[in-house]
Amino acid sequence: MLVTRQPIFRKFWHAVMPLTDLADGPKPFRLLGEDIVLFIDADGQPAALRDRCCHRTAKLSKGWCVDGEGKACGTGAIQCGYHGWTYDRSGQVIRIPQYEADRKISPEYRTTAYRCTARYGYAWVALEEPIADIPDIPEFTDAAYRTIFQFHEEWQTSPMRALENSFDNSHFSFVHRATFGVAASPKPSKYELVENESGFYAETVIEATNPVKFHAISGVTDAITTRHMRNAYFLPFSRRLDIEYPSGVRHIIINCFTPIDDGRMQLCQWLFRNDTEADCAAQMLIDFDAEITREDKDILESTDPDALVDTRRRGVEYSMESDRPGMLIRKHLMQLLAKHGEAEMHRGNSAARVIAPIVRAELVEASRSASTSSA
Repeated sequence: MLVTRQPIFRKFWHAVMPLTDLADGPKPFRLLGEDIVLFIDADGQPAALRDRCCHRTAKLSKGWCVDGEGKACGTGAIQCGYHGWTYDRSGQVIRIPQYEADRKISPEYRTTAYRCTARYGYAWVALEEPIADIPDIPEFTDAAYRTIFQFHEEWQTSPMRALENSFDNSHFSFVHRATFGVAASPKPSKYELVENESGFYAETVIEATNPVKFHAISGVTDAITTRHMRNAYFLPFSRRLDIEYPSGVRHIIINCFTPIDDGRMQLCQWLFRNDTEADCAAQMLIDFDAEITREDKDILESTDPDALVDTRRRGVEYSMESDRPGMLIRKHLMQLLAKHGEAEMHRGNSAARVIAPIVRAELVEASRSASTSSA
């Protein structure tokens, strides 16, 4: 599936970047193939615009924020670095330095504004009116849990690949053999799966190696321990993994796999723990999960990002019993596409849709030229 060719994904919220990244001025991002710029407005709220000035098309992300008097500051309106045209969060040009102060600015002078909000320490963007809310993370405001912001980084793969990997118990003994995978137990544990409107819930218990360096993370000292895994999928590209160790320690990971374009995504990862810094240092937890995600990243970046979603396309990819969660992800994505009148766009059919209108236009032009010549 080529995510940029599926309009429905424009109608969901996507985690773009931590609010702290915007503290010193505007930042660019590419979301679903569209270049946007984010900044903090005068009210302290994140805003997102098309990263193009409507004057001479310079990237607004090359500019800076200004206050009401046009002075550079960390937050406010965004000023183009080319000629100083200044935009508010609605995309309207509100100041042109070359104009007299009392000269009106045409309402046509504007760039596209996108829906942007702050949640869980991140700026979230929807390119069109969203049809679903941002997934709920109750631990973010629960005093029993601490929040650790772990990653936001680009991967050369697609959200579909990252999602199916997140629910795949059969790769632990191979991809994660150097961290928690038990090489002697390649047969995956079985998930108990329950579907719901937003996706599904999957629960299982797995074996995990537990070397001395991981004892503070698991809270137990056994060489091999267990992980009670409560995994949940949320349309279109988010998941929640609640790992409970026999010690009672909860290691809850939230992932948003934000689509950059058809070959890249951004991994956003939050961690919540029901212990304290004295029990296990945050940096140790960041390093632990970073080592595991590096293993996933390495193998996923070797896959084809144009992942099969419509399983009616035979002979493209084959599956086994333990792939059931990945097949359910495909089922829910296909239902979403069908509900909104879309078919899966992939490398085999997307080019035809783009080329066909061009070919038709060329044929029409050729026909007109032939007619003129005949006359």
